[in-house]
Amino acid sequence: MYNTCMEKCFDCPRNCGVDREKEKGFCREGSRIRVAKVIENFMWEEPLISGKKGALAIFFSGCSLRCNYCQNFQISHIGKGESYSPEEFASFLKKFDYSKYDSLDLVTPTHFSSLLKEAFSIFKPPVPVVWNSSGYEKVETLEGLSFIDVFLVDFKYHSKELSKRLSFADDYFDVARQAISFMIKSRQDKIEDGVLKRGVIVRHLVLPDEVRDSMAVLDEIAKMGKPILSLMRQFTPTGRGEKKRKISSLEFKTVLAHALKLGLDKGFVQDEDSASDKYIPSF
Repeated sequence: MYNTCMEKCFDCPRNCGVDREKEKGFCREGSRIRVAKVIENFMWEEPLISGKKGALAIFFSGCSLRCNYCQNFQISHIGKGESYSPEEFASFLKKFDYSKYDSLDLVTPTHFSSLLKEAFSIFKPPVPVVWNSSGYEKVETLEGLSFIDVFLVDFKYHSKELSKRLSFADDYFDVARQAISFMIKSRQDKIEDGVLKRGVIVRHLVLPDEVRDSMAVLDEIAKMGKPILSLMRQFTPTGRGEKKRKISSLEFKTVLAHALKLGLDKGFVQDEDSASDKYIPSF
């Protein structure tokens, strides 16, 4: 039964339309949910997500974006891990003691949307479920994610040329703008005991040599009702792609100053030492 939703896959904006039981689309994943890594009491997300206990972080294999500088290259581009049907994944989730965590963090789940919808119809944990994604998502897919409490979403690029060059998606800005706008309208922020129980955090990673593009992205975020913003400086060169250095202090300060000028003063700013490979999980 669970394979039927993968016979023609349109979960993400790539709209591959492939039968994932027989072939793979852009995400390079099949008709089963593939989990690359699980980290318990994960404390590397924003404080409103990690809380005091940390998140139960589930990293999925494959990706609908596959940025050429991705720090999780081993799983986003190459793929690895254990595979589950929706029923099996629901049983897998039931094994954890959720009193030990402040959230369930689903990392890069977009290309498994239909399968995860089935799994969470069987079992939804009693903690906030976080959709930790790239922002490259279809509104019609998001409309079916009623089991999601929190959207932790990237808003990566403004420039079509830049998004095409780095993430093979020249339509990224238009797609992400619509997706994030939907997220903000559909999930009103609710914070209890220092944990985001429901709502949206919009992330933006500042890239080297791309200050103007970052500022343009922030301009758009400011038009969306000034949501919780996570301004990130963690970019760490991987040796792949064109970006070969970390961002400079001046670059980050320039982008941060622009965010504050726009009134985007609700949220989080990463420290300089976040740009380190010690924060890249081993897969």
